[in-house]
Amino acid sequence: MKITITPENFRELLVKGYSLDVIYILKLIEAKLDVVTLCESSAKIKAIHLTLLRKELITEDNNLTLIGQDLLKFIDSKESTKIVKRKISDTDFDRWWKTFPGTDTFTYEGRKFTGSRSLRVNKEACRSKFNKILIEGEYTSQQLIDSLSFDVQQKVVYSIKTGQNKLSYLQNSLTYLNQRSYEPFIELINKGVEVEGLPSTGGTDI
Repeated sequence: MKITITPENFRELLVKGYSLDVIYILKLIEAKLDVVTLCESSAKIKAIHLTLLRKELITEDNNLTLIGQDLLKFIDSKESTKIVKRKISDTDFDRWWKTFPGTDTFTYEGRKFTGSRSLRVNKEACRSKFNKILIEGEYTSQQLIDSLSFDVQQKVVYSIKTGQNKLSYLQNSLTYLNQRSYEPFIELINKGVEVEGLPSTGGTDI
């Protein structure tokens, strides 16, 4: 495995707190080589691996995050001399947060379903988790918003059909993100599945 680093890039790595050990392990992960066995055989390598996780360069299942990908692109570039830190727009999270129901009480076409729980909790912890999910690079903010909307609409439809408040089964916002409850709905949307039985007129007050 060949790694070529210019003196300018090497200086920038040191300024940003990245060692060549970090770059090499990232390269191994990029090449889909077994780093787990390396970590098990060396406490020092394991410590480097933990650094990659702490700096959000890799995911828990040993995939490069967007930050890790950007760092390797910087190494491979002969023009760039500065590492540009990827920023996540607060607007994306704010859109997701507004999509998440405040409580499990809602009204649809004049029919009220009464709940007893607050669903939006720990806003800043949710923001941090939301941004971490985006940095992992597997899903976009729009996918997270669309999947949440799908989930909520489906529960509204089932509430109308059964007469029971299905929104009460929605996890609070932080648990929803931590348990990756959006994933099955992203999969459904990718398959072209739509929520059946939601009238096109009227509004939902959630």
